[in-house]
Amino acid sequence: MAQAAEEFGIESLWTVEHVVVPKGYQSPYPYSPSGRMPGPEDSPIPDPLIWLSFLASQTTTLRLATGVMILPQRNPLVLAKEVATLDQLSKGRVTLGVGVGWLAEEFAALGVPFAERAARTDEGIEALRAAWTQNPATYNGKFHNFTDVHVLPQPVQEGGVPIVIGGHTAPAARRAGRLGDGFFPAQGGVDELPALLEVMKKAAADAGRDGDKIEVTAGASFEIPVIKQLEDMGVSRLMIPPLAFDPDGLRAGLDRFQNDVISKL
Repeated sequence: MAQAAEEFGIESLWTVEHVVVPKGYQSPYPYSPSGRMPGPEDSPIPDPLIWLSFLASQTTTLRLATGVMILPQRNPLVLAKEVATLDQLSKGRVTLGVGVGWLAEEFAALGVPFAERAARTDEGIEALRAAWTQNPATYNGKFHNFTDVHVLPQPVQEGGVPIVIGGHTAPAARRAGRLGDGFFPAQGGVDELPALLEVMKKAAADAGRDGDKIEVTAGASFEIPVIKQLEDMGVSRLMIPPLAFDPDGLRAGLDRFQNDVISKL
């Protein structure tokens, strides 16, 4: 998949994450009217960073991204080390997409308070950046504290690995404005995006940041006029699903997408 994507002009591959999926979960999945994730509960979901590390060795230009990693479930120092190592091995091709999570039963299984997930996400982002840009690194917060620690290697990318905030809610948009290098509202087409982007830009301005410099990723469209609308709104990346799951079908689908969409933009 990664080699075909690179061959046909795809810019990046994005992974999903769940450490565990509790049987019979009741938390509503926010991206489906049914409230259930696609596929059965016992679908194998590989660890994103290990999967992306394998892909780094099989590609040369493709960016490697999480879409999204559930940041409040992770220790930021361990994650900083893992992501920086991948950035080194891939020669600076990593993007870290993060979200607060929605599956309360997963948080319970991991021993992380679900009600604290937003605050832990904010601190996690700050702690990651401290680890990536300081040597030795220091960070003091409510949930995470470290003083004068060497967290090496650091990322190849200057300023650290870009952090993209996932989520389609106003709080996610505000978090992207305050803290994100990018914003990925996984739900949000031409009708919903303007309001979310307005919230993001206001939060950026309130934080003394330039909202126009926050990269925006949106869901897939295969229609050139819709893509142009999204581009006019400030969207710079479109996320498409796998076009097939067998090698020949995938290459055929990507070839059509390159000819019908990419070449016309």
